[in-house]
Amino acid sequence: MNTLFKNIGLAALLSLFLLPALCMAADEPQEQWQTLKEIYFENKTILEDADDWLVIEAPKRAEDAAIVPIHLYSKKPQTASSYIKNLHVFIDNNPMPYSANFHLSPALETVDISTRMRVDQYTYIRAIAEMNDGSLHMVKRFVKASGGCSAPAAKDQVAAMARLGKMQIRYRDGDSDEAKPVQVVISHPNNSGLQMDLKTRGYIPAHYVEKMQIMLDGKVLMTIDTGISISEDPSMRFMLPAGKAGHGLLKAEVTDNKKQIYTIEKQI
Repeated sequence: MNTLFKNIGLAALLSLFLLPALCMAADEPQEQWQTLKEIYFENKTILEDADDWLVIEAPKRAEDAAIVPIHLYSKKPQTASSYIKNLHVFIDNNPMPYSANFHLSPALETVDISTRMRVDQYTYIRAIAEMNDGSLHMVKRFVKASGGCSAPAAKDQVAAMARLGKMQIRYRDGDSDEAKPVQVVISHPNNSGLQMDLKTRGYIPAHYVEKMQIMLDGKVLMTIDTGISISEDPSMRFMLPAGKAGHGLLKAEVTDNKKQIYTIEKQI
């Protein structure tokens, strides 16, 4: 079972997969969120419109619903005494609404993360910063897109499987005293299970990345639980802590739902 669901009871899990049908009849988009909130956060208080803590950037109308760029960044630095412990991402109207959970270390120093996601229909995308003191701070963005989770893959399956697991760490050398962007990319179809094979007219089996862990000199910077909402060829861009360039070994490890593990290392 995907780690995004590990703490959910069976009844709640079943209700989660019924949510897309329920929300079609809902009068207000907020009704969908209230159900998700109850499932994942129970009676915890979530401070909304927390723009002083967190920013979410996404296009108002997506050019391609299968590769919607999402940028998340915190206005507050990560410190040992105050840091974002988990960054939860929800796409309300997706088949798997709880789309990603970024488990973050204070060693990351700066929370500035970009990725690409699938959006299945007009929806709110929400990011909730769970602080180390347990407080919850939410921002949201409404995105107009449709069909992202069932859209045909850009590559045919033969080509996708031929490159399966090939990884890159993209990094630009520069002044080691400044935080620097790093991008980790893996070639993976990230099949949602909702896409149709145009040749056989059957559905392509789900095959997607479940977990990505990024380490620097053996210390975990972040671990990301993901699912079918992440686009084909998953990409994670983040800021390398200041002063680390030229002084460490960066390692990324990816696990998919077939328990295949892929790794890459790079001296940076």
